[in-house]
Amino acid sequence: MEEKATVEDMAIFVCPHCGKEMDKWTIPAASSWDAEFHYVCFNDECVYFVTGWQWMREKYQANASYRHCVDPATGCSRPLPVWSADALKDQIIK
Repeated sequence: MEEKATVEDMAIFVCPHCGKEMDKWTIPAASSWDAEFHYVCFNDECVYFVTGWQWMREKYQANASYRHCVDPATGCSRPLPVWSADALKDQIIK
């Protein structure tokens, strides 16, 4: 039996900071989020990610940045903290 794609499966989320298509990303098992996945901008040239390094150093003295993240079930967006350019990329759903 062939499975039909849901509207959520066909959704395309675009980062408002760089205009690139966002990746479907698996939520870590230890997370407190209810969703199975979110959409995250993993564009390393995104202004949100690039400027986040300096902002985090100035405000929190932390060597970290963040990526734009959207919960497709609610439409809520939030920063997703990262500690390197490759952090969390291993959880991208292809």
